[in-house]
Amino acid sequence: MYQSSITSLPLIARGKVRDIYAVGDDKLLLVTCDRLSAYDVILPTPIPHKGEILVELANFWFAKLQHIVPNQLTGIDPASVVAQDERDQVRGRAIVVNKYKVLPIEAVVRGYLEGSGWSEYQQTQSVCGVKLPAGLQRASKLPEPIFTPATKALAGEHDENIDFATTEKIIGAARAAQVREVAIRLYTEAAEYALTKGIIIADTKFEFGLDAKGQLHLIDEVLTPDSSRFWPLATYKVGSSPESFDKQYIRNWLDSIGFNRRPPAPDVPADIAQRTSDKYREALDRLTAKN
Repeated sequence: MYQSSITSLPLIARGKVRDIYAVGDDKLLLVTCDRLSAYDVILPTPIPHKGEILVELANFWFAKLQHIVPNQLTGIDPASVVAQDERDQVRGRAIVVNKYKVLPIEAVVRGYLEGSGWSEYQQTQSVCGVKLPAGLQRASKLPEPIFTPATKALAGEHDENIDFATTEKIIGAARAAQVREVAIRLYTEAAEYALTKGIIIADTKFEFGLDAKGQLHLIDEVLTPDSSRFWPLATYKVGSSPESFDKQYIRNWLDSIGFNRRPPAPDVPADIAQRTSDKYREALDRLTAKN
């Protein structure tokens, strides 16, 4: 499903991946579609079953990490808030969440050096103002996880890395310190667990919101292939861009055809879309396996 078409609830927004509807004054219905955004550009081709995979994996992490910070989930069945003929659109790919005041930053945590962090390190030996040791290579494990926040971009625009001082100016010093501490705790626990399943979580981004009392909550999605870099432990090696279970596969394809990282994006061949779906599915299956 590339886009939902629910008419029984007011549509608030269509994000890069999620369609957001109002459920009364204090709740939202988040429908995760099969759209994929790469380099902050929405591709025109849906990735089969992507929305269902993301929701199942995010719900797994929400439950696993709720002892660290409360989250947005209400436990309300999405099928109960839409018209009967719209239930197929939400089954397995939607959640009903509490509506919170969204903090206007991406809380990025990195445990390894890749992506924009690697690019910045090569120029400044730091990432988002965090000084790092000399001599690190691409995909090197960092001495400890670092908090490297970014601004939240509008659809079609690029997130911009910022330093901690800028984060303090945007959300306040005390809140910035809290978000950094919570985000690093979330990443650390998840990364340690994922290693037992043969997956390295190289980096990830979290989003947070505040309830009416100012309490911090984990919102949006969490630790999915859309918001994280997942690498197979078995083939990981320092010095090159590792294999992945995330959207890096499709980014590499876009790079190979010379995509200029600006809309409109090209159609994705069926085999590339299916291979991307297979990688997302493998990440889900590995991380949620009981043994």
